Amino acid sequence: KAQLDRLIPVLEVSDLTIEGAYVERELALIKVACTGEKRIEAIRSANIFRARVVDSTQESFVFEVTGSTDKVNAFIDLMEPLGTINISRTGAAAISRGSDKI
Repeated sequence: KAQLDRLIPVLEVSDLTIEGAYVERELALIKVACTGEKRIEAIRSANIFRARVVDSTQESFVFEVTGSTDKVNAFIDLMEPLGTINISRTGAAAISRGSDKI
């Protein structure tokens, strides 16, 4: 539950897709329940995508992956057949490139 004293006021909104060059990233946490060969495959795939294991049990992993929305989508698609049980995503965050202020 949001508390009014913790809200951050929005001062300005810019559409970076029309403003010029920008950097965009998204973060996702993906929980995968798997054992045996699927567990090994999940770790191999995470290494390829530079995803980090942020929690691990004998039967599950929570992976953290950051990057473009396309990269996050591709990692999620790869984990699906291995046993994805939960996904939490931030959505894209972006900032303009260079020394100019937005």
